[in-house]
This record gives sequence, structure tokens and C-alpha cells, in this order.
Amino acid sequence: MKLWGGRFTKETDALVHNFNASISFDQKFYQQDIKGSIAHVTMLEKQGILTAKECEDIVAGLEGIRKDIENQTLVIDGSQEDIHSFVEANLIARIGETGKKLHTGRSRNDQVALDMKLYVRDELVEMNHLLKTLLNELYQLMSNNTDTFMPGFTHLQKAQPVTLAHHLGAYFEMFQRDRSRLCDIYARMNYCPLGSGALAGTTYPLDRAYTAALLDFDGPTLNSMDSVSDRDYIIEMLSALSTIMMHLSRFCEEIIIWNTNEYRFVELDDAYSTGSSIMPQKKNPDIAELIRGKTGRVYGALVSILTTMKGLPLAYNKDMQEDKELTFDAMDTVKGCIALFTGMLSTMSFNKEVMEASAKNGFTNATDAADYLVNRGVPFRDAHGIIGQLVLACIERGCSLDELPLAEYKKICPVFEADIYDAISMKTCAEKRNTIGAPGTEAMEAVLKAYGEYLDAMNLCDTIKGNGKD
Repeated sequence: MKLWGGRFTKETDALVHNFNASISFDQKFYQQDIKGSIAHVTMLEKQGILTAKECEDIVAGLEGIRKDIENQTLVIDGSQEDIHSFVEANLIARIGETGKKLHTGRSRNDQVALDMKLYVRDELVEMNHLLKTLLNELYQLMSNNTDTFMPGFTHLQKAQPVTLAHHLGAYFEMFQRDRSRLCDIYARMNYCPLGSGALAGTTYPLDRAYTAALLDFDGPTLNSMDSVSDRDYIIEMLSALSTIMMHLSRFCEEIIIWNTNEYRFVELDDAYSTGSSIMPQKKNPDIAELIRGKTGRVYGALVSILTTMKGLPLAYNKDMQEDKELTFDAMDTVKGCIALFTGMLSTMSFNKEVMEASAKNGFTNATDAADYLVNRGVPFRDAHGIIGQLVLACIERGCSLDELPLAEYKKICPVFEADIYDAISMKTCAEKRNTIGAPGTEAMEAVLKAYGEYLDAMNLCDTIKGNGKD
């Protein structure tokens, strides 16, 4: 008979039990369930609802269950429909009638809401740490490549010369914002639903603020109906995880392109590549491709929970059980992808000479050549046309602007002098752009200083209880 079976006169059909049960996946938060139960009975004892001895026995029983699950002497099986019932049934079996008092003043509705919040909160901390590790790797690569020149692109067409440090800095900004989103979600969700009951609270004199403090929440939730039916924090988190995956996918797409024979910008480490079963020459960027592919998996979890929640009336509905499986999968997927991507990035080598040659041969310095003329009194519209003619001449000759003889420059426009070659060198083109956020040396030094201070500071979420460690 189920823990809730008093109202029923026969057992649930086996198919119904299996369809209804969640223990196959919600067993992931057995630690959070036991932690929440210990806080709950500690509060009940403080309020005089349980005696000190009853509280002591229950806590000892719960800690014993946790220890036995961890050392695998107690196996979580399908005998109960969820992890909450499993823990409670085992507690009653161990300590007897006192164990039946564990559930005083709470419902499975607020219990599962608590467990999910505790689990998500722990996962946010872990993902935040993984992102910081990735940012540290990006920072080191940026610091070592402030003078590594490469083409910048628009429309996948070579546009203007930049540095590798500047290009990687765009991703530093993206992942930095991703960390801030995780912090925002943590702060918004950090209120304790325990004590909300099924939907209307309880007649027991609970101290919800005390329970919240024991569990490192900022306070109790203020509406019991919202408390048991709120899943926006999961939606927010899955949205943030989808954005992280989108950023990883964009970066992977570039690495895949850079790794092609046509580009040869990068060389992937053997440990992060695979071969072909039939073509011995192949070295495939499978890890980058898989991360790119798994982005859709995380997007699917977000769309799933949005769809599940869109038509639910207040308060709790069993549909909400669908908030777990895909969410757990998405969190595991994102953590794995960040860790693998960081490893791939840290072992990847850059072909600096090839990158610089690509920038030259792609006429990325054409805009600077036009600026050269403008600075000598030629109207920009005329300068634009002159450089277009020069580019056409280079294409016909199969050379870059850096290689075109000065006589050819003067043939099209006599304003050109020998200093044009210095004006359009990759180094000059990149380094003279020194407004903050640009690739110039002075601008990059200022940005790297700011990034270094950011990474040296306390954890991004240092204001959040229990999340000040890296």
C-alpha cells in the first residue's frame, strides 16, 4: 500500500504505477530530499511539534539512509513511486512509529518543490565554476595572442584584420554574460517553498523563516500556491543553458571551419579528434560537431517545459512531474559540453602564419588603404573606388595589396607613396584601432586588465550564501 493509500481499497494497476512513478529519475536528488527533511524536523522540534528525542531519532535515521545509499548498501529500487516515499518508507522501517512524524506540516507538493530548487541551485554553482574555468582558458589564450593577426569576417567574407586575442575576446564576453545569467537566476529562485503544504499552508505553527535559513535560502516564499506550482526558475535556467549552448555551438562552428584543409587556422589535438573507418587521411573534429549537435537537445528541454506549463491552472498538477527528466539531461549535457570544450580549446594549436597570410590575401587591409588616401585629401567615395580598382588589379595578378608594386599603385592614383606598405601592414591595421573594445594593443591591454581583475575577484555569485568558493 502506498504512503497515501488510506483512501483507496485496492492497489494501483502495475501499468498505472509505472506511468505515474518518478523514482527512476528523481532519485538523483536523494541528498537534497534528506537535507530538506533534516531541516524540516529540526524546525518542528524548535517549534515544539516534535520532541527532542523524536527529532534526534529521525535525523539519525535520515543520515543513516543517506550514508547507506552512498556506500551502496541501500539500493534505490522501484518499490516506491518517488524518492520522497522511498526515504520515508525506509525511515519508518528503521525507527518505527516516530518515522511517521517526518511528514508533519508538509506535503509532497512543497517537498518536491524544495528538492528541485536545492538540486538546481547546486547545479548552477557547478556550471558557474565550469564557465569560470573556460573563461580562464580564454584569458590565457588572449594574453598570448595579442599580436596574432587574422582576418575578421562578416557574411563569412574576410572583412578587416583583427587579432586572435580580439576574436577570442568576443567569446569571453558571451560566456561572462552567461555566468551573470546563472547568478541572476540563483538570486531570484533562492526562496524556500517548504511549509507551503499542498497549496494552502498548514495549521501547524511552522517557522518557515528558520527552515529557510537552515537551507541557506534568503527567506521563505510568500505565496503558498505559487510556491508549489512555480517552475519559472527552471524555464529561466533552461533558457540560460540554451544560450550557453548557442555560444558553444557558434564557437564550435568556427573551430570546425578553421580546422578544414582550406583554412588550416587550427590543429586539433588527437585526444579531441577521431578518424575515418575508410579514409586513413581523415582527422575529424567530432567533439566540436557533437557539442554543436547537442545544442538542439538542450533547446528541446526548454521548449518541452514551456509547453508543459503553458496551460496549467493553479496550483499543483501532475504534469509538473515532467519538469525533471529533460531538465536533468540538459544540465548534464551542458556541464559535459563545457568541460569537453575547455579541454579541446586548451590543447588546440593555432597556425599563426597561416592566419596572418589569410588576412593579407583576403584584402582585409583595403579599408585602411582607403583611409590612407582620405588622410591625404582624397574624398572617401573616390578613395573607395580607387581601392576597388587596386583590389581588381591584385586579383588579376594573384597577389595581395602588400605585394602590389608601388608603380601599380601610382598608375591608378599618384597620391600613393612608399609609406603605403607600412600603413596597410597587418600590425598597423590592427594596432592603430585603440578605442576601447577594438583590437589595438592599448585597447587590448585595458580589456585584459579588466578581465584579469574579474577572474581574480571572488566568485561571481559571492554574495549568494554557500556560493563563494572557486
